[in-house]
Amino acid sequence: MPIYLNLKKITLLCVMAATWAKASAAEDATAWIRINQLGYAPRSVKVAVWVSKSETHLTSFELVDTRTSRIVFKGKAGKDFGSYGPFKSAYRLNFSKYMLPGSFYVKAGSAVSPAFEITRNAYRGSGDFTLRYLRQQRSGFNPFLNDSCHTKDGYIIYGPVPEKTHIDVSGGWHDATDYLQYVTTSANATYHLLAAYRDFPAVFSDSHLANGKEGKNRIPDVIDEGTWGLDWLLKMHPKPEWMFNQLADDRDHAGFRLPNKDSVDYGYGKGNGRPVYFLTGKPQGLGKYKNRATGTASTAGKFTSAFALGAEIYHKRNQAFASLLEQKAFTAYAYGLKKPGVAQTAPDTAPYFYEEDNWTDDMELAAAALYQMTKNGQYLNQAISYSKQEPVTPWMGADTARHYQWYPFHNFGHYEIAEVTQGSRRATLIGYYKEGIERVWRKASKNAFYRGVPFIWCSNNLTVSFAIQCYLYRQLSGDRTYEPLEAACFDWLFGCNPWGKSMVYGLPANGDTPRDPHSSLSHLNHYPLDGALVDGPVYTTIFKSLKGLELHSPDAYHEFQSDLAVYHDDYGDYSTNEPTMDGTATLVYLLAAKENEALGSKHTSILKKRN
Repeated sequence: MPIYLNLKKITLLCVMAATWAKASAAEDATAWIRINQLGYAPRSVKVAVWVSKSETHLTSFELVDTRTSRIVFKGKAGKDFGSYGPFKSAYRLNFSKYMLPGSFYVKAGSAVSPAFEITRNAYRGSGDFTLRYLRQQRSGFNPFLNDSCHTKDGYIIYGPVPEKTHIDVSGGWHDATDYLQYVTTSANATYHLLAAYRDFPAVFSDSHLANGKEGKNRIPDVIDEGTWGLDWLLKMHPKPEWMFNQLADDRDHAGFRLPNKDSVDYGYGKGNGRPVYFLTGKPQGLGKYKNRATGTASTAGKFTSAFALGAEIYHKRNQAFASLLEQKAFTAYAYGLKKPGVAQTAPDTAPYFYEEDNWTDDMELAAAALYQMTKNGQYLNQAISYSKQEPVTPWMGADTARHYQWYPFHNFGHYEIAEVTQGSRRATLIGYYKEGIERVWRKASKNAFYRGVPFIWCSNNLTVSFAIQCYLYRQLSGDRTYEPLEAACFDWLFGCNPWGKSMVYGLPANGDTPRDPHSSLSHLNHYPLDGALVDGPVYTTIFKSLKGLELHSPDAYHEFQSDLAVYHDDYGDYSTNEPTMDGTATLVYLLAAKENEALGSKHTSILKKRN
């Protein structure tokens, strides 16, 4: 049973809650200790970060057993990393050498951390828990609300048929708090869900039916969720010469309302559902603003990789469905080859859209997936050719980027090719990953949080993706040099950050997680958003530049805000506290990898799985 649902843990949770209170009372006015609130695996990198608003020299720290109050480990504080954000001093407190299980807290000076566990089960069930948010985001039939929504979607625009011709594209996931739906994010989410099962099948359970309701259907829930994505993608690519890129647009932003209470008449047209954008490869936008699209390959490549991986997953489960997915993978790839370039999402009344500027990474992953499906060498050669055009995902090492400018935020294609190649080709692809990691490390090594990811909109999504790239590099190369950086990114998501905030709603159950996210479900009805990953901190300059931001409650984290970055647990801040579907889906893969590793299981290579 997942650790956050196990009733046998109630006593421990009470102890941990008491230690949280103790930490608050013991801390002086200027020093805090940040930890991963989920806990640590016995053999993992284990680091807490001590921060102070005064210039303080710290020499040592202690690891204390919460049950006995006995000091079980003493360590040196190391060097002062100096100022970062609101802090003037910061130290990394490394207790990786201590591997015995139990409940502990870290003490340094007068500061005391919250309690945490060291256990092989630290991340048990976390991937399944995160799937709760994806089920809650379903369009069509929504199992959380036990009701349907957006069933009349949609009518075609920019297509080869008369404007407003109806086509059935109901289903899929809502993108975030709004109810727009993008192939860009949905196909990437689908791929990560299916890859999570392929790579870590043992960590997922079966407690839900295909429709998302509770029950068992002998299919792991992560496959059910990935299939929900595949079913919608099939509707968005109904025939070889037809492909759609998005459903609805920013006219959707008409205020908070539940999806099953959503009117389709917010400027879209009476009773006809919402507009579905035909993928033309040219700039689109029905209102004041337009995107800068140049082709179809970025979207078509994402379709291809999701369909091809789906065919692999279903090869022995449902041959007819697998065959359909294979056919769609080929036609989607052909659609991308016809018009190289990017297919950005379309804005309307506001200037915000997903400004994706790269596409060769999508076609690389697509070609790699087709090679794995067919063993046809032409696809492998094409994948390698595409890989040379973008060796490193461009945001890595940069200080900023436009919204979703370099998406997906890590290139899964390098890993997929490297797993089926040997020699210099494999070494080159591993080197691409290393170069991206090194670029981030050059920035991260200068602060105690090892933070090298820029504070752009959806910074948590970038953090998850970068941690995955570090993990995949470690699996491919066996090089553990960057494992502390990988761990720091993972720890950041669960509380080892300046705000001491876990960025995942309800995870862990006893932790400091988002309480007031930008969401209709939570704001209007106080529904929990279990498993939702919020956007995360942004540069203060970005926060001040965005339209329509307004805090509705006193800022509980005001003492941790700075001229560098801000995070607000307030529904009025859509820039830092809005959950996203694709970020959460990507997190499923990372959590599955961490759980699998904590349990001592190996990541079996694609090559071995096929032989």
